[in-house]
Amino acid sequence: MATSASSKLNKAVKQQYMSLPQGEKVQAMYIWIDGSGEGLRCKTRTLDSEPKTIEDLPEWNFDGSSTYQSEGSNSDMYLIPAAMFRDPFRKDPNKLVLCEVLKYNRKPAETNLRYTCKKIMNMVENNHSWFGMEQEYTILGTDGHPFGWPSNGFPGPQGPYYCGVGADKAYGRDIVEAHYRACLYAGVQIYGSNAEVMPAQWEFQIGPCEGIDMGDHLWVARFILHRVCEDFGVVVSFDPKPIPGNWNGAGCHTNFSTKEMREDGGLKVIEESIEKLAKRHRYHIRAYDPKGGLDNARRLTGRHETSSIDEFSAGVANRGASIRIPRSVGQDKKGYFEDRRPSANCDPYAVTEALVRTCLLKEEGEEPANYSK
Repeated sequence: MATSASSKLNKAVKQQYMSLPQGEKVQAMYIWIDGSGEGLRCKTRTLDSEPKTIEDLPEWNFDGSSTYQSEGSNSDMYLIPAAMFRDPFRKDPNKLVLCEVLKYNRKPAETNLRYTCKKIMNMVENNHSWFGMEQEYTILGTDGHPFGWPSNGFPGPQGPYYCGVGADKAYGRDIVEAHYRACLYAGVQIYGSNAEVMPAQWEFQIGPCEGIDMGDHLWVARFILHRVCEDFGVVVSFDPKPIPGNWNGAGCHTNFSTKEMREDGGLKVIEESIEKLAKRHRYHIRAYDPKGGLDNARRLTGRHETSSIDEFSAGVANRGASIRIPRSVGQDKKGYFEDRRPSANCDPYAVTEALVRTCLLKEEGEEPANYSK
């Protein structure tokens, strides 16, 4: 198994230094999304005291020419603190700080999808939109080979791995457990985890989160997973189809409800929302992966518990549909629905914004409406 050289360093030696007192100073790790729309970057600064609110955190900057976000001749980009979490790696009082990125002219960077998402969420705050996102991922060696798979060949076919237990079924549980506990420490709204259908594939769920919090918590959970994998010397992949052939892909199923859907008779509101989504399938497919649907085309084939990328479908308890209404929701006549189309590498800000635009703002057509006028 190809692991990184850094994972072989003696962690006990590192702990000798990490246990040193740091006085009144605080380390704040600033985190942002780079120009790929998928990669995360980070750097640390020292603060003189522990920040209590987001307003206590200073703006910062970075070289955008090294993150696919600007030209070298005009490379400074601004980091605007947006959400703050406890740091599970350096521990209290240190912080993780999720940031928005602004360009030199103070306009949002192209991959700063939080900027518009927050405006849209503010427009519908009285609806109390709740989201839950099920993040699937695959653990790889540094050579790109799935963790625990034979070096020359494949493990046994899918079947025993989903929610499996045992060394021959669950590949990499140490990483999953470390990530779960780190998220709880950080204050991330993690809901659960399980082994997935393909060996070395896992899932964690974030939610329920209201409005903009959904994107904030999922991005920080992803960052923490990258860091945990770094310590173990392996790599996490959010590719929606990491292994071609007869293996399940990786999605980010998104559960959505409003106050009205959760109340008695809410099933009618859910069905009305699904009708709106049916008329806007292509818009949502474009919003549901960073490459405008090209990544999802490898996953949404109509096989391996997916719907076809070319067709919209909905059904109760149907995991092969675009939209699934859970059986309990069909029985209770209220609750939520699950959009099974978002890819594992989707931007949660784009996904949640698209759902709100179509279901609550009742937008139609191929392009999002512009409310800035």
